Amino acid sequence: MNPEDLNLVLLAATGMLLVAVAAVRLANRAGLPTLLIYLALGLAVGEAGLGLEFENLDLTTILSSIALAMILAEGGFTTAMEDVKPVALKAGVLATAGVFLSVAITGGLVYLILDVDVRTAILLGAVASSTDAAAVFAVLRRLPVKRKLRSVVEAESGFNDPPVIILVTVVTSSAWSEAGVAGVATQIAYQLVLGVVVGFVVARIGGWVLMHSALPSSGLYPLATVAIAFLAYAVAGLISASPFLAIYVAGLVLGNLALPHRSTTSGFVESTAWLAQIGLFTMLGLLASPNRLLDALPTALVVGGVLTFIARPLSVTACVTPFRVPWREQAFISWAGLRGAVPIVLATIPMAVGLPAAHRIFDVVFLLVILFTLIQGPTLPWVAKRLGVTVDGTPTDVEIESSPLDEIDASLLQVSVPPGSRLAGVEVQELRLPTDVVVSLLLRDDELVVPGPSTVLRTGDHLLIAAARHQHDRVEHRLREVGRLGRLAGWYDADDQFRARRSPRGGGPGPGRSLP
Repeated sequence: MNPEDLNLVLLAATGMLLVAVAAVRLANRAGLPTLLIYLALGLAVGEAGLGLEFENLDLTTILSSIALAMILAEGGFTTAMEDVKPVALKAGVLATAGVFLSVAITGGLVYLILDVDVRTAILLGAVASSTDAAAVFAVLRRLPVKRKLRSVVEAESGFNDPPVIILVTVVTSSAWSEAGVAGVATQIAYQLVLGVVVGFVVARIGGWVLMHSALPSSGLYPLATVAIAFLAYAVAGLISASPFLAIYVAGLVLGNLALPHRSTTSGFVESTAWLAQIGLFTMLGLLASPNRLLDALPTALVVGGVLTFIARPLSVTACVTPFRVPWREQAFISWAGLRGAVPIVLATIPMAVGLPAAHRIFDVVFLLVILFTLIQGPTLPWVAKRLGVTVDGTPTDVEIESSPLDEIDASLLQVSVPPGSRLAGVEVQELRLPTDVVVSLLLRDDELVVPGPSTVLRTGDHLLIAAARHQHDRVEHRLREVGRLGRLAGWYDADDQFRARRSPRGGGPGPGRSLP
């Protein structure tokens, strides 16, 4: 490639990237997942638009896997562990038993309604049944939905990709005819369990190393964090575990550790995930052929209708009813099962192995994702309100960034008070920080002041707090609790250790919980 061609490629690539970034604002205003804008962009520059032909399935599979891994890592990194723990079992059942039940119902009804063989019916059901983490995160995090309910849907979307990927891989391989149901189930269970273990172990070890390292530049911490997440992905792949589940768990663990320069890392991870989404959806749009989509419309409507209005509601009801989830929340979980990049990426697997109905499956799934995202995405806020699962505006979480001071075994915490945080109005002494923690500086209206015990915090304040390393987690936990619940979030016992005391009559909060 000569320099002139390279300049043209860079011009086209940067132009598309800037258009994609600008399109985010349009998508947010319209209440649509951004994936639709990026798919449309890919179609616009593809063979039916500007004439760019792209049919490299092997390259698509590799790049799609990397992009999906980054999206899942970011989803885990930005999810609070305290939100996941109470709903982990529920989300896990939805992501495994719920998905397989949805595949069975969809595949069975598609086989009866349409003129397709059993293998194609199962593939259509499996490819379309996985909810998409990127689409779910993008839409739900703009909605004032009940916290636990949102956590269930988000955790399910992060957990359910690996089971479906494994299922589609098995159905499209020789194992379809060689392995029985028990063999396939054992393989899936092995990959899922080992994927969780690998993700957790790699992230804990890597996180410990990061927290005890003093790198020469703050910009190296985000790179190291992403590298640790992808290390979990690679290790899981090498031992035949689920790499996608491993990287999601690794992101979840890393995102809940007291990593140095956390805000810098968060910004880098978010930006990288945006780039992955833009590249992934645009590439999938390039791969589609608009000339074939019209023929696939009837099939897409049947598969999408069966999945959205029959299979998904039935599987959700079967999985969460034992947890005594109210029917209104069940209805919301069902309607919030958005499709996105994952089904389209999975639809490329039959094409890569050369199955006879592969292009038909891809066209159906591509059209299904577009049509039903247009239906579900914009209506989700209205559905949430009608079902009564919304809440009043919740306080914005406090922003905390830490920097290690290795020579004195301490940390500096930079704390920002965002709009809506209940830290605003709290006096410094009411933070009830340990005695060996010092609130040293306060930046307010571009002026540095030394705060006193009675200094009242305001929105927009920036605090600099010096803490011994062994107090780091306790201080951060306390600040986040006060930011969410106000000055009565908890208190210290006589031994100066932070924990809420249980009332003898059972009226107070339990251990580790905060006062209302």
